[in-house]
Amino acid sequence: MEVDILDFIEQCRHLAKQALGKQAGKPDSGGLAREAHIVAHCIRKEEGHSYAELVDRPGLMPEICDQLGLHSDALPDPTTSYHSLDRYAMYIWRALLRISAQQLPQSGHVALDRSLS
Repeated sequence: MEVDILDFIEQCRHLAKQALGKQAGKPDSGGLAREAHIVAHCIRKEEGHSYAELVDRPGLMPEICDQLGLHSDALPDPTTSYHSLDRYAMYIWRALLRISAQQLPQSGHVALDRSLS
C-alpha cells in the first residue's frame, strides 16, 4: 500500500508536535521548526532517502515545502539534517514512539524497533 506523502507528513507533524509539547515551534536561534526536523526524518525513513536526497526532495515538491514551512530556495544542508537527530533528548523520541503506537489498534503483542538513523 502506497502512503500518500502529504497525508503522511500531516500525521507526522501532528505526532511530532504532541511529542515535543511546549518545545514545538521554531528555536530561539531561528531556523527550521523543531517538528519539521522530525517530520523530515520520518519522510527520509519512509521513502528510504539519504540525507542528501532528503534535501533535494522538498525542492522538487512545493507542497512538502509548504507543509514544513520551508522555502525551496533556502533548504537546509544535508549535514544539518544529519545532526538534527542528536539535538533532541531521548524523552522526545520515546514520546513520539508512545504517541505513534497509541494510534494503532492494540493486539496484545508488542515489538520495539530502536533504529532512528
